[in-house]
This record gives sequence, structure tokens and C-alpha cells, in this order.
Amino acid sequence: MALDLASLPDVTALTVGILGGTGDQGRGLAYRLALAGQHVLIGSRSAERAAAAAGELASAGRVEGGSNAEIAGWSDVVIVAVPYAGHAELLTELAPLLADKIIVDCVNPLGFDKQGPYALAVAEGSAAQQAEKLLPNSRVTAAFHHVSAELLADPSVQSVELDVLVLGDDREAVAVVQALAGRIAGMRGVHAGRLRNAGQIEAFTANLIAINKRYKVHAGVRVTDL
Repeated sequence: MALDLASLPDVTALTVGILGGTGDQGRGLAYRLALAGQHVLIGSRSAERAAAAAGELASAGRVEGGSNAEIAGWSDVVIVAVPYAGHAELLTELAPLLADKIIVDCVNPLGFDKQGPYALAVAEGSAAQQAEKLLPNSRVTAAFHHVSAELLADPSVQSVELDVLVLGDDREAVAVVQALAGRIAGMRGVHAGRLRNAGQIEAFTANLIAINKRYKVHAGVRVTDL
């Protein structure tokens, strides 16, 4: 069966908030989504820092900043792009504000030592499953793990040629995230299974980092025959 992009929902009117949006990954996603015409909100522990980051991206489109709590309340879809070390604490704090919203967890629990990156053990199985446990009233998905922050933020890159693997148990929420990914030039959103399979998706980022270091590239993932 071919990937039927035409059947995905219209997401143009949705407001997308990014928790941790002043980090490299968050800023890159904010830039690309704003460039595609999405209304984007950047969140940070510091509302002032978020506002400054939004100002720097204003030329891309409609981008605003605020505290993580403000952005959680104002957004229709919330991307979680914070460091894993602060993941559980932030989601626990914001759980009431994130109720009934679509959550896109793109956190990669990784460690680094002299041998390079490696996957950290997560009691729940993955960062996304941890989010699901902490946000029982939200619609949790996992996506955007394998997207180079450098490519996203580079205005000279016209098209980010890769597939975004989207996982989740709520099919409608997954379709929304697929559609959001597809708004970014060059990307496709591919439904890649249930949330219980997020662990290996997050861990594979360590392999991509190793590939990038070895070959001096910004590698991504493309699903063939689809």
C-alpha cells in the first residue's frame, strides 16, 4: 500500500507549541514549521529567552515566545524537545495544562562516553512511554527523533529530505503529526507503529550520530518502497 498523503487531515490552522523551543532541535523545528506557514509558539523556562528566540525567527513566519507553561496552555499540538534529564519533571508540572492535547515527544535518552553515544535505559521503556504515563489525559505520540538540528536551522537548505517516523496508539493524533511533518519541504510523515515501539526509535539516534561523525554528514532516515 502506498503512503496516502492526501488522506491526512488539514493542520494549517493548528497552533504548534514547542517546549524547550530555545534548544537546537526546538529552534530548528520552529523555523521549518513557521516557514511552512504554521503558527508556532516557542517555550522556555525563561519567557524572555523564548521571546528573544521567537524574534530571531520572525522572518520565517508567525513565531511567538513565552514560558513553557504559557505555551502548553496556548497550543493545540505540543512538541516536547527538552533534554531527557528534565523531561519527567517538566511533564509532571505541566500535566494539567497538557490535558486533551496532542503531544509529540521527540526526546532521545542518550548518554555519551569515550566510545561515543549510547541509549540510556528508561524504566517505562522510552521517553515517549514515560510521557504517556505522566500525561494520562493527553494524546501522546513520538516523532522527529532523527532530524538533524543543523539541517533544520540552515536557511540554505531548501528541502530536508527524510522521513519522520511517527508512533502512537491514537490513530487520529498520529495522522495530525504525519501531516505536520509533511508540511516541511522534503519530509514525509510515516506511521511507524505503536508507542510501545518508541524505545528502538529513540535509541537509533545514537547510530545516526555515529554515522554523522564517521562520514561528516547529517544523516536521516528514508523508508523505501513506500
